[in-house]
Amino acid sequence: MKPKNKFQKQIFELSKKLPPITETQVKWAYLNCFEHFGFRTKKGVITCLECGTSWKSEQILIDSICGCSCLNCRIELKIKDTRKKTFRDYQYFCIITTFKGFQVLRFFYVSYEAKAGVEAKYFHSEVLQKWIAPDGKNVTVARLQIASYLGGNWNFKSNLEIRPNRNHHNIMPACIYPRQRLIPEIKRSGYRRNFFKLTPFDLFHALLTESKAETLLKAGQTPLLKYFTDSSSRNISDYWPSVKICIRNGYQITDASIWCDYINLLRFFEKDLHNAKYVCPIDLKAEHDRYVRKKREWQKQQDREKAKRKALKDNERFTELKSRFFGICFTDGLIHVRVLESVDEIIQEGDVLKHCVFTNDYHLKPDSLILSACIDNKRIETIEVSLSKLKILQSRGVCNKNTEYHDVIIALVKKNIHLIRKRLKAA
Repeated sequence: MKPKNKFQKQIFELSKKLPPITETQVKWAYLNCFEHFGFRTKKGVITCLECGTSWKSEQILIDSICGCSCLNCRIELKIKDTRKKTFRDYQYFCIITTFKGFQVLRFFYVSYEAKAGVEAKYFHSEVLQKWIAPDGKNVTVARLQIASYLGGNWNFKSNLEIRPNRNHHNIMPACIYPRQRLIPEIKRSGYRRNFFKLTPFDLFHALLTESKAETLLKAGQTPLLKYFTDSSSRNISDYWPSVKICIRNGYQITDASIWCDYINLLRFFEKDLHNAKYVCPIDLKAEHDRYVRKKREWQKQQDREKAKRKALKDNERFTELKSRFFGICFTDGLIHVRVLESVDEIIQEGDVLKHCVFTNDYHLKPDSLILSACIDNKRIETIEVSLSKLKILQSRGVCNKNTEYHDVIIALVKKNIHLIRKRLKAA
């Protein structure tokens, strides 16, 4: 892609002037980017896949645990008991340097192919450069990739050119060359050669564009630094007052995701996010889980209230279905039974006796008539009668349990079922 603006043109010209990778850097990459293997046969013969030398070892157990050094090239080998004779791998190697005031991340594709009895073959090629200005403005210079979703599938014959910034250009290298050159803005940011499982570009870009990232790094709040750098869904500014309280109180946040969720819960319940009592809990997980349970209960209550509001709107339909039975009541002197005459009464019945007469919409079923049995105005059981069969379907007390008056209630309703039949005939 041709440079489209002055900044890209400047970077493109500077990229051509970068010095080539040195032989020392190449050797270091070959040595450190890969595990180096020695394959051992059942007879105890070890073959170094680096130089092809073979020898017999009697220390089978020790070699398996600790590995060994090749007798010829002296490289440390990881011993594998296998018949496999070949091994292939590739990794990325990064050189962190500066050039003309820019922070430059140079990424090299390094491949390794080994076969028993033959000296290992290595290959390297610079495939990507990330140029970052002191203000965080950046440009990608890279080769073409044949298929970006396939790692390492580079067109090595293509040129290093200006490319659009893509996710596959944000590489996590297997190793970084230890001799690093940094621009002053990175040096004073608190960077100490630890990337905290972030890509080099992500960390440097965050430090150059967000002053809060520098504060987190210097304060040792690296889980938060990684979390906010990785996450695009959460803005560090939304949590910053609470973060400052944690820093001021020396509170170390070890699980950033849980802590941010916890702060969101505190905000939901309108707690003081400037109070260390809340934002610096001794047991973060326990407090987080407690507020999760609290919110779930709140949500359940809201759902119940919403359902009740909806049901009250259905009162007209309920009246249309059951109004002809309104006013039916009877008693044996102790127990009073009557037809429930509104959705609000149905809701109260379900809430008091803690059953599902309301939530399962029994009151809206055309074939069901709901009656309530009371003693001294205290609800005892709820009775459902089938209008088509004039039969008691169920009678339930608190939490769907039968009361000591259950059989008496059933008998009383059966004795007075003719009142319901009379209303049906009159309709």
